[in-house]
Amino acid sequence: MRFVALLSLFLLQSAQGAPSDQYQKYEYMIPMRDGVKLYTSVYVPKNHPGKHPILMERTPYSAGPYGKEVYPRSVDGASQFGKDGFILAFQDVRGKYMSEGQFEDVRPILQGQASDSKKADESTDAYDTIEYLIHNVPDNNGRVGMRGVSYPGFYAVAAGIRSHPALKAISPQAPVSDWWKGDDDHRNGALFLLDCLEFNAGGFGLPRTGPGPSEPEGIRIDRKDPYDFYLALGANRRINEKLIHGKIRYWNDVMAHPNYDEFWQARNLGDKLRGIRCAVLTVGGLFDAEDLYGAFNVYRNAELLNPGIDCKLVMGPWTHGGWGYGNGRYLDGLDFQQNTGVQFRNEIEAPFFRHYLLEDGPGITLPEVRMFQTGSNRWMSCDQWPPKPTREVRWYVSPGQALSQKAPAESGFESYVSDPSNPVPYTLPMTRSRGTRYMTEDQRPFQARKDLLTLRSAPLDETLSTAGPVVADMWVKTTGTDMDLVVKVIDESPDGTMRLVRANVMRGRFREDPSRPIPFKPNTATRVRFELPGICHAFLAGHRVTITVQSSWFPLMDRNPQTFADINTCDESAFKSSTISLLYGPNQASNIKLLALSTNSSK
Repeated sequence: MRFVALLSLFLLQSAQGAPSDQYQKYEYMIPMRDGVKLYTSVYVPKNHPGKHPILMERTPYSAGPYGKEVYPRSVDGASQFGKDGFILAFQDVRGKYMSEGQFEDVRPILQGQASDSKKADESTDAYDTIEYLIHNVPDNNGRVGMRGVSYPGFYAVAAGIRSHPALKAISPQAPVSDWWKGDDDHRNGALFLLDCLEFNAGGFGLPRTGPGPSEPEGIRIDRKDPYDFYLALGANRRINEKLIHGKIRYWNDVMAHPNYDEFWQARNLGDKLRGIRCAVLTVGGLFDAEDLYGAFNVYRNAELLNPGIDCKLVMGPWTHGGWGYGNGRYLDGLDFQQNTGVQFRNEIEAPFFRHYLLEDGPGITLPEVRMFQTGSNRWMSCDQWPPKPTREVRWYVSPGQALSQKAPAESGFESYVSDPSNPVPYTLPMTRSRGTRYMTEDQRPFQARKDLLTLRSAPLDETLSTAGPVVADMWVKTTGTDMDLVVKVIDESPDGTMRLVRANVMRGRFREDPSRPIPFKPNTATRVRFELPGICHAFLAGHRVTITVQSSWFPLMDRNPQTFADINTCDESAFKSSTISLLYGPNQASNIKLLALSTNSSK
């Protein structure tokens, strides 16, 4: 979400400029059903006679600049949709900037309320806004679309729930969907420290005195090396004691709700996606460090819970929001051999909105799923995700730190010692800000460490083309009573480069039930099974399928004390080293499962 905030500031808070020649700006304070008024800026094109659709974004990052005579240097969406005469609208969500009301982080969607209820959530705010705009904005054609990246993607999804009849199409892009299971702040209960504290809590947690053109400044953390800084800081409880002193409501909420309880369940947007009556184009990046989970989660549930709607998914070789700027050909030393960002904007997004929003919109023939396959550097089209037919390919942990497609006949194990005082860094060399390089990083620099296991297949005789989620199914023993399990899937080239394809973590105490943590029984074989977000990757002939297994990923992720203590309230005395063993054999067959494409799976 960090990129999106910066992009919004650049696009929407610049000095007065050329758009005043192209657009007439209007400002509205739109009343919601509960009486709260939301600031909305609207740009109506001057040189396009006739009626035009409204394309809207609801944002917590400012719909400014503020003032009817103050224009940005550029208007987000103008270059893409300007020639079609789209009316462009931006709204401060409730409790942010010039809008009234109280801001709430990923505000829960109200369930089962009557259509005339005075209670409000993000879906009703969108509904009431659309109702106002179509009756008050000059020259609109009564058709509305919504788009947004990251947090604005969340608001775009919410708008689709119990859709307003005028809402014809939405495009949630890298949408926030579940901040405990897989987006931004957690992965399967493991706290993603840098994102949660330094962006979400720091950026949204401070109270304000009322509506205004600026927000209270977030917390500032003065550190050069986040690894050393957070290691010296100590247990999670020290963050409130030493840094923020209880001032940030959201951080307090996170600390008070380590389990997947009602607080987080109410904020899981995925299972609330009912009543969508508009077309949906969900977009995500295969290298998105923030909301990769959200794109897959929103697409899956929108499709499942709303049969018959036009529901599409696009996943490209992009970081968070990377499809919206630049040409999309290069990323961290990777060359995708085509301008993937330009292709998306011109060949997918613009035709989608033109089709649904223009009165005589041109037809479109977009596939259900458009997926970029890394490794082979080609776009795939398929009728569903994961595509069919596929076959399961299991890579079993085998003697000699090997991976084999045949489960070993003899039982054994590989071990490492995980020490919370010396956790595995998430990137090397350590960078001052979190960045995205770790999503594709060469894993060779980590191989000197003794607190991880690396397991390799033999060189592949032929290309293994995969598409779908990866399932890590591991049998472990630990000398402690809790542990984290980080699994990385790596494409190892013949020259030794170990390019990360996908990684995820399971906080071990949640291995059976995310809402009811249970300890490990020391030195007892225990199954830990979890899913890594989908991949679409070709492991080329001559390459190896490689995985690493470790128990820390710091300070991207907070440290597990490896004792069954409350991680958010315990002190440093709870932190203990543990010997962790990865088991293999006929009865404890640790493996990862990939979905391999057949020749008929895609075009």
